[in-house]
Amino acid sequence: MLTLVRDLHFPEGPRWRDGALYFSDFYRHSVFRMAPDGDLQCVAQVAEQPSGLGWLPYGRMLIVSMLNRRVLRREHDGTLNVHADLHTHAAWHCNDMVVDRAGRAYVGNFGFDSHGGAAPAGANLIAVEATGEARVVASDLMFPNGTVITPDGSTLIIGETRAKCLTAFSIDADGGLSERREWAALGAHFPDGICLDAEGCIWVADPRNNCVLRIAQGGRIERKVDLSLGAFACTLGGAQGRTLYICAAKGSGEIARAQRSGCIVAVDVDVPACSPASP
Repeated sequence: MLTLVRDLHFPEGPRWRDGALYFSDFYRHSVFRMAPDGDLQCVAQVAEQPSGLGWLPYGRMLIVSMLNRRVLRREHDGTLNVHADLHTHAAWHCNDMVVDRAGRAYVGNFGFDSHGGAAPAGANLIAVEATGEARVVASDLMFPNGTVITPDGSTLIIGETRAKCLTAFSIDADGGLSERREWAALGAHFPDGICLDAEGCIWVADPRNNCVLRIAQGGRIERKVDLSLGAFACTLGGAQGRTLYICAAKGSGEIARAQRSGCIVAVDVDVPACSPASP
C-alpha cells in the first residue's frame, strides 16, 4: 500500500482516464488530474463543491456541482458551463455520477439533509442525456452513491449507503431503468464509491469500517483492504489496470474541511479494471 498524495481536504469521485487519475476535492473546490507519480494539476474550480466526474463523447468532462445541484460541462478551453440543472429532481446535495458510452449521465443525491439531522428519506436517481435533458429513472433509493455500468451497457449497479446493499437495474433502450433487484447485501458494511473489475466483482469503499472490499455478486467478500482512515471512494487504473486507487480521509463534512487528512492511496490487485462502459 502506497500513499501518493496527502494534505487533501476530502477527495472523492476518482476516475482513471488517459494515463492519469482524476478526482474531486470537496473543500478545496477543485478537480485534480494526478499523474502516476502523484504530481497534481488543477483542471477545474467548482465553487459549489465538485463531486462525481465523467466524460461526454469527444472528451468534454462532466462535473457534479453538489450544493447547487447541477452538472457542469468543462469545455475544451477549460471554461465551465451548466450542462443540467437538477433542482427539480434532487431533494438535497448531488453526489456521485456514472456516464455511459453515449454520454448519458446517471446522478445520485443525498435525498435529505444528512449533516443537518433530517430524518432519512429515499432519493431519486437522475438520468441526464448528452444534450442536458434530465429525468428521474429510479426513486426511493436510500442514499444512492457509487455507481457502475457493466461493459455491455445492459446493467447499472449502485450502492445504497443507508440500505447497506448494492442494487442492480436493467438499462432499457431509452436509458430508463427497470427490473430493480438486489445485487449484494453487505451486512455491516456501508457502500460509498465503487468500481467494477474484469471478473465482474465490485470494489466497495466503506468509510465507516475503514476498508475497501472486493464483492462478488450475491455478497461474498473476495478480498478486504484495511485502512487507518475512512475509505470513501475507489477506482481501478494504472498502466495495466491493476492499481486500486482509494480516496481516504478521517471524515467528511466540517471535520474534513478543518483537518485536511485526505489522501490518495494505491494498492496492487490481481484482477484488472473492466473495459470501460463510459466514453
